[in-house]
This record gives sequence, structure tokens and C-alpha cells, in this order.
Amino acid sequence: MSYRIIGLIKLCDPTAFEIYRSQVGATIAQYGGSVRQRGSVDAVLWNELGGGAPDAFVDIEFASREDAQRWANSKEYQALLPVRSEAMQLLLFAVA
Repeated sequence: MSYRIIGLIKLCDPTAFEIYRSQVGATIAQYGGSVRQRGSVDAVLWNELGGGAPDAFVDIEFASREDAQRWANSKEYQALLPVRSEAMQLLLFAVA
């Protein structure tokens, strides 16, 4: 059974976002994950969470929760956090 991570993204700096996006995939793959889908949000049909609509999303898949945790806590991914902070506001959550 796979373990899915979904990210909702509010863009802050498009240049920083491209830098982040060009590097994050390799960190995901290093821990056995893959980006299933990513793209722009076309329409929000309902939002009671506040904070505005996301601009983009990502759907990531790992073989297990443990693999996803190892990726999220890895030195490779942690090294990207400064550029990620410039690039976007992110809600990253797991789907069971």
C-alpha cells in the first residue's frame, strides 16, 4: 500500500519556486518517492479554511509512511527549506 503526501501551495516568489521545484524531485526520489502529479489550481469549489485559495498543488507517493518521514526529515530536504520559505507558503499533509 502506498503512502501519499499532498501539498497545497501559495506562491510568494516565482524565481525561488523554480529553484525549489528543480531540486526537490531528486530528494523525493532518493527516499523512494515519486511525484504523481503537480499543477496549477484551476478552481476552488469550496474553502472554509481561510487563507485564500492555493495557486498550485503537488501529489507525492512513497511506498510507506516511514519512507515519507525519512524524506521529510532528511538533510537533503531540510537543506531546501530556506528557498522553500522564500518560494511559497505550503500546507503539506498525508492522506491515509
